[in-house]
Amino acid sequence: MSAAAAHSAASRKQAVFITSLIVLWYATNIGVLLLNKFLLSNYGFAYPIFLTMCHMSACAVLSYVSIIFLKIVPVQRIKSRHQFIRIATLSIVFCASVVGGNISLRYLPVSFNQAVGATTPFFTALFAYLMTLKREAWVTYGCLVPVVTGVVIASGGEPGFHLYGFIMCISATAARAFKSVLQGVLLSNEGERLNSMNLMLYMSPIAVIVLLPVAIFMEPNVFGVAISLGLEHKFVLFLLLLNSAMAYGANLCNFLVTKHTSALTLQVLGNAKGAVAVVISILIFHNPVTFMGIFGYTMTVMGVVAYGESKRRYK
Repeated sequence: MSAAAAHSAASRKQAVFITSLIVLWYATNIGVLLLNKFLLSNYGFAYPIFLTMCHMSACAVLSYVSIIFLKIVPVQRIKSRHQFIRIATLSIVFCASVVGGNISLRYLPVSFNQAVGATTPFFTALFAYLMTLKREAWVTYGCLVPVVTGVVIASGGEPGFHLYGFIMCISATAARAFKSVLQGVLLSNEGERLNSMNLMLYMSPIAVIVLLPVAIFMEPNVFGVAISLGLEHKFVLFLLLLNSAMAYGANLCNFLVTKHTSALTLQVLGNAKGAVAVVISILIFHNPVTFMGIFGYTMTVMGVVAYGESKRRYK
C-alpha cells in the first residue's frame, strides 16, 4: 500500500471514529434528558434530588473505573487543602444546577427547557464581567439581545408554561454558567488545573455526600417508593441504572469530543444538539408547540450562534 493510500485509509478511520463519537455524544446527552423527563414527569417518579444523586453516584464509580483501572486519562492528584475546597465549591454549584434542571423537567416540556437552557451564554457573559471584570466587544454583547428576547417570546407562546418550572430552569441555567466561570477562576492556577474527567472524579463523591442528607430530608419516602416501584415494575430500576450510566457517558463523550475536535466544532455541534433534542422530544412526548414558541427558540439559537462567532472574531 502506498503512503498516500495509507494516509487516506487512516483519515477515513479517523473520520468514522469522530462521527461515531459525535453520534454517541448526541445519544447520551439527549437520552439522559428524555429519560429524566420520562421518569420525573410522565412516569411520576417525582424525586429530582434522588435522581441527581443517582447520576452523581454513577459518575463517581465510573470515573474511578475509567481513570484508575482503564486509564482513559492520567490521574491528577489534589495537591492542597485550598484546591479541595475549590473543587467542593464547584461540586455544590454543579449539584444546584443539575437539581434545578431536573426539577424544571417535572413542570416544563423538554422543548421549552432547552430553549431556556440556550441562554447560558448570557449568564456566562454576565458572571464573567461581575467576577473577573472581563469585557467583550459591544457587538458581542449585542448578540445576546436576541438570545434573551427569543426566550421571552418562547415563554409567551409556550402552552405548557409553568412559572415555578421556569424559575427552576432559569436558576439551573444561571448556576451552570456560574459554575463554568467559577471553575475558570478557582482553578486558574496551572498547577491546580484539572481536566474535566479528573474534575468529575473528585466532584461526584462530594456531590453524593451533599445530596444524600438533602434527599433524606426533602424526599423522605423516596427509598421506599423506589423499592416499591422496582418490585411492581422491574424495568424502573433498569431505567434508573441506565439513566445514571448515561449521565456519566454524556460527560465522558463531551470530554472526548472536545479532545478530538475544535472548540468551534464543539460549539456548532452543541447548538445543533439542542435543536435535535427539541424535535425528538416533541415527537416522543407530543407536547403542543406554537408558531410563537418555535420563532422564539429559533431566535435564541441564532443569537447563540452569532454570539459564538462574534467572540471568535473579536478574541
